[in-house]
Amino acid sequence: MSTIKEYLTSDHRRCDELFAQMEETAVKSLDDAKTLCIAFIEASERHFQMEEKVMFVEFETKTGMTQGPTQMMRMEHTQMRALSKDMLAALEAGNKDKFFGFSETLMILLQQHNMKEEQMLYTMAQQHLNAESDRIVDMMDSIVVD
Repeated sequence: MSTIKEYLTSDHRRCDELFAQMEETAVKSLDDAKTLCIAFIEASERHFQMEEKVMFVEFETKTGMTQGPTQMMRMEHTQMRALSKDMLAALEAGNKDKFFGFSETLMILLQQHNMKEEQMLYTMAQQHLNAESDRIVDMMDSIVVD
């Protein structure tokens, strides 16, 4: 079984790969990129919900920290959800320039966000929740997006 940190970091890589494929595809075909954009949005949403509904809740319950790093990550998730919708709308409108503008902004935000989670929050979560790691990973793994 993987640790919370390994599990979520691995899921970041999966989402990053979809994002890279989407951008690469958009150079040639906006229609094909749209399919990948939807897949990226769905994968990201599942990742956000694994964190928001399971890991953040477990972390906050264990540490009592509700206004700290998890609150900041939730705010960034909201920003990324909005940018993802903008990206999809640009693809649907056939506007390559707008798509790449939104995707560039989102990529920068994603890189910064993932780094903060992987280097700080996941490490803290693993320290506080290590004994419950298997149960928490199982709960995250069973998340079905609303």
